[in-house]
Amino acid sequence: MTNHSKFDEERLRSLIRAVPDWPEAGVMFRDITTLLQDPQGMRMVHNTFADRYRDQNITHIGALDARGFLLGAPLADALGLPLVIFRKPGKLPAETISVEYTLEYGKAALEVHKDALTENSRVVLIDDLIATGGTLLAANTLIERLGGKVIEAAAIIDLPALGGSAKLETAGIPYFALTSY
Repeated sequence: MTNHSKFDEERLRSLIRAVPDWPEAGVMFRDITTLLQDPQGMRMVHNTFADRYRDQNITHIGALDARGFLLGAPLADALGLPLVIFRKPGKLPAETISVEYTLEYGKAALEVHKDALTENSRVVLIDDLIATGGTLLAANTLIERLGGKVIEAAAIIDLPALGGSAKLETAGIPYFALTSY
């Protein structure tokens, strides 16, 4: 029996629930909890990412708080790489560096342990989706401050209408998503 299943975008899309008017009127929320409840679907997602990044001279997987952790941990394990987590302020116990960034309606901050990366670290950042791109760009800033480089930002879903993938492109950060809406 093989662990690898062929990627099927139609199947993936069937496992992502659309929730209209959440969290506010006019928003079509793409909910991955239905995907998380499907072991074969998750295996397909994990294997697709692992196959993409295997043999790519990557040194770390960077996972964004919190849904990115669900993808980053198995990916790091599959590739035999360290997992670096990027969290909201006050969640990491050792010395951190942080960056503040702008959201559509306010500001947020992201932190990483100061010793999580070294100069010349080559990182794939992973999250559940690319929306406005703010969190991914903030993580990129932290990685650069520690002397590393983002090789690619990856996600299950890209929402190009929200502009995040265009911002990543403008910043010179390659990105990859399994599907887009």
